[in-house]
Amino acid sequence: MSLILDELAVMVWPGLATIELDEAAVAVMRKFDVVSAFKGYRGYPGNICVSVNEEVVHGIPGQRILKDGDIVSIDIGIKLDGFFSDMAKTFAVGKIDAAKQSLLDATKGSLEEAIKQLKIGHRLSEASCSVQRFVEAKGFSVVRDFVGHGIGKQLHEEPQIPNFKTSEPGPLIENGMVLAIEPMINMGTWEVEVLQDGWTAVTKDKKPSAHFEHTIAIWDGAPQVLTK
Repeated sequence: MSLILDELAVMVWPGLATIELDEAAVAVMRKFDVVSAFKGYRGYPGNICVSVNEEVVHGIPGQRILKDGDIVSIDIGIKLDGFFSDMAKTFAVGKIDAAKQSLLDATKGSLEEAIKQLKIGHRLSEASCSVQRFVEAKGFSVVRDFVGHGIGKQLHEEPQIPNFKTSEPGPLIENGMVLAIEPMINMGTWEVEVLQDGWTAVTKDKKPSAHFEHTIAIWDGAPQVLTK
């Protein structure tokens, strides 16, 4: 799956329409003999999600043109032999400012911190809390409306995996779990709203947001990143 995202990454450049990333994703998926997990899911119209700047998640590919200084999150889900995987990464378009780079670094770093907590004997809530601690210490906020999830024979399975502290301790980590951990981190407020298209979630204050995600299996007592 990371190979698909690698091929799309080299296309991220000023002047590109987001629909071009979607079209390229279809061609690359065919090459690897996999299918999009997103196309048609609950009526979603795209093959991938492409979210620019203030768009947090579920951006529908279209005629929006990437500009120098933008950041763009590409979220991909695929199905192969009856199993699903899910992955996202946020890219700089051309040259971005220091604040946006810090947001990207913090979001990626928070995912890495969460993965470290996925060990036998830990609870999932430890991974959730680690994301919040990491990014809030850097002055950013954690989206509450969307969370990570279990994944396997379905795209979204239990358990839900928040990126923030809740009153629930969460299940114990066990061998055989497969989890999609996906911090969505905002430069300003954590609050989001969904646009009239019914899918695209944007920050309420219209400040930038970043999104990184891996699918991880717990095996031999430790996390194995399947989408590395």
